Amino acid sequence: MKGLLLSGYDAASHRRWRLGLERSLPDFQFTQVALPPRYFSWRIRGSSLSLAGLSREVLEQPYDFLIATSMVDLSSLRGMLPAIARLPTLLYFHENQFAYPASGQQHHSLEPQMVTLYSAICADRLAFNSRYNRRTFLEGAEALLGKMPDLVPRGVVDALAAKSSVLPVPLEDELFLRKSAPKLRANRPTLIWNHRWEYDKNPRLLLEAMGRICEHYRGRLPFVAHIVGEQFRREPEAFAPLKQLLQQAGALGNWGYVADAEQYRELLLRSHIALSTADHDFQGLAVLEAVASGCLPVVPKHQVYPEMLGDNWCYPVTGDLHSDAEALAMRLVELVDGLLADRLPAAPDVSALAWSGQREIYRQCLHELAGGATQLRTESVS
Repeated sequence: MKGLLLSGYDAASHRRWRLGLERSLPDFQFTQVALPPRYFSWRIRGSSLSLAGLSREVLEQPYDFLIATSMVDLSSLRGMLPAIARLPTLLYFHENQFAYPASGQQHHSLEPQMVTLYSAICADRLAFNSRYNRRTFLEGAEALLGKMPDLVPRGVVDALAAKSSVLPVPLEDELFLRKSAPKLRANRPTLIWNHRWEYDKNPRLLLEAMGRICEHYRGRLPFVAHIVGEQFRREPEAFAPLKQLLQQAGALGNWGYVADAEQYRELLLRSHIALSTADHDFQGLAVLEAVASGCLPVVPKHQVYPEMLGDNWCYPVTGDLHSDAEALAMRLVELVDGLLADRLPAAPDVSALAWSGQREIYRQCLHELAGGATQLRTESVS
């Protein structure tokens, strides 16, 4: 069975997902076309022009189905290429444009939301990587349609909900095969913050919390902190003082992007606690990967994390920097003190997210898509 897979903004997690599909489902023959993850505003509106103009010959080959990420302007692409319009199509949402926090530095436009809404309307099936992602998309679409002054058709959101399902991005099986409980005997506890170095991951909260923890331990931290993740040309201001604080407290471990995948996974295996301060995560792959490697999660109690890990691993968030930093600091001190006393709780079980557990769900989904089944029998979201 032949499938065409289009990634409209091929960020690291998107690339990981599509390559995982190809590797885990060898009985499908995938042809993949991916656009580089840059120039976001242009890409989300111009992806159809780029794909139709530069990859027409590939896209017009015979396929049994089409998978496109939500960063593909599917409605325009179907208009430009009639061959695409005839394919049963699944639109996959790694994120949605309704729940993505604004940086305060960008021009606000409804364009990304409208493009995604039109793509969802014209797709045959929708799949979201979490219930949180699905819920906020449907709520956002409802709110957007409510702003239209007139001529709004009825039942749009209900139709979108009826053809949608939840299908998480799976984790590689080798993460679980290599999992081992972190050892305390010869080492200090190790914390890892492993996220993109961008505003939406809220490094200011991390800086504020670390400052409070330094005060608690009187300036010398009894743990090592690894601050790693993908870096960009513009770096949030919080990182420079954070590095200085950790250096002065004798707690600085790895700093910056770890390019080698093997070294990165070894770092996860050696770490005890995985931190998130994110203002948004639609699935939280970085934390889930760390948990699969045996780390204890410390994550905000909002968005996707209660769904993925349960409330017990979450610290409360109010949106106020100072109170949230205090809550995070208290949670970290509690865990660190427990680890120093050699009290190591078991990490939550996320093994259901392994490709070995998700493979058959994906396979059934694609067979039903190609066969024109009326329902995708994935996770119930009713």
